[in-house]
Amino acid sequence: MSDPLHQPFEALEAAVQRLHPGPQDNGSVDMIVLRLPGEERATPARALLTPDGGLHGDRWALGPDRNPGAQITLMNADVAMAVAGSRERVSLSGDNLIVRLDLNEANLPTGTRLRIGEALVEVTDVPHTGCQKFSRRFGEAALRLVNLKEYRARKLRGLYVRVVEAGQVAVGDAIRKA
Repeated sequence: MSDPLHQPFEALEAAVQRLHPGPQDNGSVDMIVLRLPGEERATPARALLTPDGGLHGDRWALGPDRNPGAQITLMNADVAMAVAGSRERVSLSGDNLIVRLDLNEANLPTGTRLRIGEALVEVTDVPHTGCQKFSRRFGEAALRLVNLKEYRARKLRGLYVRVVEAGQVAVGDAIRKA
């Protein structure tokens, strides 16, 4: 029996095709998500980003094999909503910053720097693809959709950034190309 929270592929694809990609510059932070031990999540209104710890309080900093290129994840808010089905489930995506910004690689190629609130981050070349946790939470159809070759450049699953300059980030903060 299928999970009622998992949407069929056709419905997900139709929803994604209707979405506007978001602003190419002057975007904003829609949600901050701290991934806590286990499956727990916290969604603070404000958080600190640092070059050595990433998103302060996130479990990334606790890992023994931390990849600096995979320090913080960004996901487009509208894509996250389409996949999650409700705002309450968006934090389950596993992404740290849910943003209103066009994440397309033509708009944000590797090396692009973004000022997010007070922090400065840089887009890395580490591919951000869905995993089994993503599939378990949102369904096999969602995982298939975000990894389809024809959507790869749109970065539906999101992208990774590393922190260049520490700073506070808050929900509603502007995101600008630096």
